[in-house]
Amino acid sequence: MTSDYVASQCVLKLYNEGQVQLINKSEPQQLTQFVAHFIVNTDQPQSCNFATFLPQGEEAPLQRAEWIKYLGVFANMETRANQVYNAIKQNYLCLSKAATSKKASFKPIVAWMSHDDGIWSFTEEGYKLKYVEDAGGENIDGSINKVTYNISLPDDLDAFHAILCTLDVVIDETYASYPVSYTASTFLENLNVEDRTCFAFMANQSLWRYDKRMQNSTILDWYDGAISQPHLVLADLVEALFPSGNHNTTYFRNIAKGEGVVSIGPEMCDRDISVPMEPSVVACQ
Repeated sequence: MTSDYVASQCVLKLYNEGQVQLINKSEPQQLTQFVAHFIVNTDQPQSCNFATFLPQGEEAPLQRAEWIKYLGVFANMETRANQVYNAIKQNYLCLSKAATSKKASFKPIVAWMSHDDGIWSFTEEGYKLKYVEDAGGENIDGSINKVTYNISLPDDLDAFHAILCTLDVVIDETYASYPVSYTASTFLENLNVEDRTCFAFMANQSLWRYDKRMQNSTILDWYDGAISQPHLVLADLVEALFPSGNHNTTYFRNIAKGEGVVSIGPEMCDRDISVPMEPSVVACQ
């Protein structure tokens, strides 16, 4: 591995025990000893053993997880990779079917949104919008005429406020250098909106972030484990949209309720790391 930016407790345990070594990727000669070196930066100079790994570029959650089949080829474990993916896919589709068939009086309207230097933006990333649909919710993208809003401009602020008044669930994905300290108060300060009386997502305490699992207070498992386990992400979103109290979320924390983060460390690895991990399966009816 070429980076210690890892959010897996068992990989951290392997690293701490010396079973996985950290390679300096700035020294190309160290990489020549490997049959394959997986990269995400396709602009860098290519060597014959470089293999592009870009699940983040996929537009659907299951397509992102399906890259395990690609990895299986390099490890001569194609059969195992297919078994794992099929288990994840089956669980995901079951959860989605159960969620979308709920006889609710309405579909919760959901927004993924982020703030940067006085400007709020709504996501256009396809996999996030797909998650909302598969969880039984409705995205706002079809009802707004633009994606970004500068809250220092009165017209933008009025339009932005009107949109907020339609939302049942908000997922705040604003970047935070120290996510532990990001709370509902931080979100409200960034809004800079005085009249919040119409905010259903605040009244119903449904304001979420996907930074619940992290290592070293900065490294989010959202960019690692959540890609390979989309069924767990979907289960979290179903709970966010249709609260039951029966599901303990994995990746999402409700900052409207003051929920904190889970700090990942090697001591949390509670399985035999000499055998492959079995995918978690969420109860589905």
